[in-house]
Order: sequence, then C-alpha cells, then structure tokens
Amino acid sequence: MCRVVDLRQAVLAKNDASADELRARLADRGTAVVNLLSSPGSGKTALLERELLRARERSVPVAALSADLATENDAARLARSGVPVKQVLTDGLCHLEAGMLAGHLDGWLPDGTRLLFVENVGNLVCPASYDLGETLRVALASVTEGEDKPLKYPTAFGLAHLVVITKTDIAQAVEFDEDAFRANVEQVNPGVEVILTSARRAQGVGALLDRALAAADGAPVHAPVMAGTHTRAGHPHAHPEAAATMAHTHP
Repeated sequence: MCRVVDLRQAVLAKNDASADELRARLADRGTAVVNLLSSPGSGKTALLERELLRARERSVPVAALSADLATENDAARLARSGVPVKQVLTDGLCHLEAGMLAGHLDGWLPDGTRLLFVENVGNLVCPASYDLGETLRVALASVTEGEDKPLKYPTAFGLAHLVVITKTDIAQAVEFDEDAFRANVEQVNPGVEVILTSARRAQGVGALLDRALAAADGAPVHAPVMAGTHTRAGHPHAHPEAAATMAHTHP
C-alpha cells in the first residue's frame, strides 16, 4: 500500500513540476490557462461555446482545447465559435496532465492567444488532482446534479477559484435549491464566488470570460482554504495511469 501511495505522490510531484514550467512558459507569451472541471452532461460545452463567441465579439484572442475519451463532438461544437480549437482524445485516460497539455500546445497554440480554455475530461475525481498550469480553475455543476455535489466531490470544488452553476433555466422545474448548493460550496471552499449561468437563455454569459481576463491581467484569484492544507503532491483521488493521446485540430 505504501508503495502505491509513494507512486501516486511521485506522479503528482512530476506533474506539478511540469505545470509550473508550463505556467511560466505561457506567462512569458501572455497566455493564461482556464481549467474547466465538471461531470459529464453538466452543460460545460454549451456554456464554453457561448463564452468563446462572446470573446470573439469583443476581439479577445482566445483558443480552446477539449479533452474526451472518444469522439470529436465537443471540438466540432466549439469550433462553430470561429476560434482555434483542438480536440485531444485520451484513449481511456480519465484526465489531462500538464505534460500532455504542453505537448499538444507545441506548434498549435496561436501567438497572441490571451486565454486558453481547457475543457477537461468529464470527471470530477481524477482531474481534480492535476494542476495543468492554470491561472484559473473552475468547477461547474448543473442544477440537475443535486445540491450535495460539492460535498460528494470536495477536492474538485474545494480547490476551485470559481464555481459555476449551469442550466439555471430549468432550475425551477427540477426544484433546485440554490441556497443549499451555495451552503455546501461554502462548506468545502469558504469565500469562493458562485455564478449562475444558462447557455440557452444567455444568463451570466460573459461572466466567466470577465473573471478569466481579470485573472490573466494579474487580479488576485480566490485562495481556497483546501489548497493550504494539501501538499501539492498529496491530493486524494490521484490516478497515475499513463496513456497515449491522439490530437485533432479544427481550424
């Protein structure tokens, strides 16, 4: 058992080093990474497409990388925004790692990109333990997923700089209790901002872009309490699997 724990810590320590290197390299070229984490079906892709469209309307140079176990469906949807998009197929791996991300950016990420949105694999367990060199980490949950989601996945929500509620247009229909959700978020991540969004009705669209730009410009981001109680290589739920990835680019 100790050997397994040591292996996981070694894998995470290596990832953290790669993340720090990537963060510094991207900062030198003026690019900030926004790491988006959620369960499958949260509406993350729909909201991100709206945010990319808003960025293009405002002439903000952005790009997006979407990770999935299979299919290029999400990248095809995001590419409709007209911004550079890349799909990464993880071939069964449940998360991205900093070294993987860096490899897929080489030779692809356009010069002058201000923000790179990374749509992580739909999973609130494995991705939560891996720093991708992000400036802003965002945890998303839809109103259909239950108010106790933050308590069930404390690492994902506890290490987030921002929490986003999606699909609020159907909140009443599914009897979503916003106050209970906010209380549960506060329990695992005191003081973190929670924003309400609906991609269908364009509610809150642009808020994520605004927060990301502010962070990229050096504005202070929320400091999760949990970040101070976990060693960087000691997050729970770490999975040290390795897998080859295939990448496909959409112009």
